Amino acid sequence: MDVKMAFLNGNLEEKVYMKQPEGFSSSGGEHLVCKLKKSIYGLKQASRQWYLKFHDVISSYGFVENIMDQCIYQKVSGSKICFLVLYVDDILLATNNKGLLHEVKQFLSKNFDMKDMGDATYVIGIKIQRDICRGLLGLSQETYINKVLERFQMKDCSPSIAPIVKGDRFNLDQCPKNDLEREQMKNIPYASTVGSLMYVQVCTRPDIAFIVGMLGRYQSNPGYVFMLAGGAVSWRSAKQTLIATSTMEAEFVSCFEASSHGVWLKSFIDGLRVVDSISRPLKIYCDNSTAVFMAKNNKSSSRNKHIDIKYLALRERVKEKTVVIEHISTKLMIADPLTKGMPPLKFKDHVDRLGLGSFV
Repeated sequence: MDVKMAFLNGNLEEKVYMKQPEGFSSSGGEHLVCKLKKSIYGLKQASRQWYLKFHDVISSYGFVENIMDQCIYQKVSGSKICFLVLYVDDILLATNNKGLLHEVKQFLSKNFDMKDMGDATYVIGIKIQRDICRGLLGLSQETYINKVLERFQMKDCSPSIAPIVKGDRFNLDQCPKNDLEREQMKNIPYASTVGSLMYVQVCTRPDIAFIVGMLGRYQSNPGYVFMLAGGAVSWRSAKQTLIATSTMEAEFVSCFEASSHGVWLKSFIDGLRVVDSISRPLKIYCDNSTAVFMAKNNKSSSRNKHIDIKYLALRERVKEKTVVIEHISTKLMIADPLTKGMPPLKFKDHVDRLGLGSFV
């Protein structure tokens, strides 16, 4: 559903004055200004005031705000449940009861000027795919990707199984070396290309996270991916902010960052109350046995005593059984496409296991 002129619903908490609009000056009072009673588009607080107004209205109907993400609400009535996601002036509804859905729509239409868009097919430009027979939901950015290819004149390019394979290298020798080459490079929208790819990998394509990171930073990135119900639900491949002195330290820090995001993700999903098994400890797999040993034990050595104390919080999470760190063979590490170049067939196998295969 879409809220028409959403920002005009906000109530102002401050005194805001504006010049009289052209053509609306009052006779004899041209020197006066207008005092705003409601929020309007263009005010720096307009978006926040709209959110506060919406929050008050939807809360009065029994919807409860998710403590981990304030733009997600849920209403529970016996066995009936309805989720509401707010993105600026767009509202996405999901429920297990059509009657409750109709009631929520009526309530929203009563309080705001709404436009019912019907079944959701796109959300923030991402296509929602459904296979009711198999009980599957999928997300696709095929339309956006095709537009990107056309924009950068790559519509007829030859496809490849993997965006980068083991052995591919990027170095300074490939950069422009003279004024002529630098001038030619100015005509290539490199930053725009990387930015477009980054949007895709953040939303739906973790399989290209590593190459996007390399193109943007020329750097090998540690990463992680969280799986739920057979599909990837959250991932990250990013440059670490510290210089690790060993592979073990880099992996240990990566486990800490993964556990931090995992604890947040677990709390978020737990707040939705739709997954029963989320009460179990969060299981994190790591292919570095030394890092796993260090996470499970308080043993200190000259190789790890310099690690920042904040990363040692990982040990406390393991001790409290908030997370469980387990070793896994590198061959079975499905997060590898986020961290390194791989042979094409192995890359495809990992991508399929991430739940990124064709929906049809």
